[in-house]
Amino acid sequence: MSSPSAPDSSSSRLSDDAAHWCMRLHEDDFAEEERAQFEAWLKRDPAHRREFDAMMEIWALSAYLPTPAAPAPIAKRRSRRPLLAAALLVLGLPLAGFIGWQQSWIPNSYQRYQSDASVSTITLPDGSKVQLNLATRLSFANFKDRRSVTLSQGEAYFEVSHDASHPFMVNAGAGQIRVTGTHFNVWTYQDQVVVTLTEGSVKVINDRSRPDQVAYLTPGMQARYDAQNSLAQVSLASPATALAWRDGQLILDDLSLSDALPRINAYLKSPVHLADRSTAQLRIGGIYNTGEIAGLVQNLPKVLPVLLSRNDEGDTVIRSKPRYAP
Repeated sequence: MSSPSAPDSSSSRLSDDAAHWCMRLHEDDFAEEERAQFEAWLKRDPAHRREFDAMMEIWALSAYLPTPAAPAPIAKRRSRRPLLAAALLVLGLPLAGFIGWQQSWIPNSYQRYQSDASVSTITLPDGSKVQLNLATRLSFANFKDRRSVTLSQGEAYFEVSHDASHPFMVNAGAGQIRVTGTHFNVWTYQDQVVVTLTEGSVKVINDRSRPDQVAYLTPGMQARYDAQNSLAQVSLASPATALAWRDGQLILDDLSLSDALPRINAYLKSPVHLADRSTAQLRIGGIYNTGEIAGLVQNLPKVLPVLLSRNDEGDTVIRSKPRYAP
């Protein structure tokens, strides 16, 4: 088998530049004049944006690397460690990469996936199958002692290939879902995460800094967490409702607008907002086509006592109709 060719100088320079800006953005002394230079660099060539986005995902991935037993003696070293991980992954330093793999610091493979206007199904390098909802982004990294997925945006249904010695972990929001082989759905919106289990069992950690706070799910159960809750909220769930997106549907089962809006906003380019608490308490139900959610919002005044307006940013605002005294 032939060995891969060395990267040309232009691609190597592009990786160097992306690594430089990635590092500078995370430094405390990053100045506004530098930001202007950075923005100009991004606009110069679409390849710059692609390389920078890839570098940022690698940087984010490094946050899940195991913490050293002893603290670093120099505070600045905190921001150098992700850069080292990025350099090893992108530039492929053989010896350092081998040591990093043996210590379970560096993956031997890393892939990014995304779906935009349609649902798609992918097969990860470990054989696991993942169905991606609209506007979903995730990455996969294979470490020596674990398989790590980062769901940075959207929703995905996982059919995990069983491997008890090589656990499968999904990083979503502030938490993590750990399995060896099972089927489950993960929905994310901003810092909100909902995990619905259809087969097997999963362990949900709603805060990676507190691995002792664990919720165990069995089929038909659901766990919710966000940055405001110290513990995941566990309840019974309807898998058919949670997985309706796989058939292009959004099912709202008599939800308050405050609960329904995050699911609606997940399909919109610009978020819809609620004007006040009384509006948030209004309830909505029905089955909707995920490709026509913008139409659902525009038709809300036909099914609910609400008015639509625009805020200063141009986003839609839902407001209850005023009640007039007789």
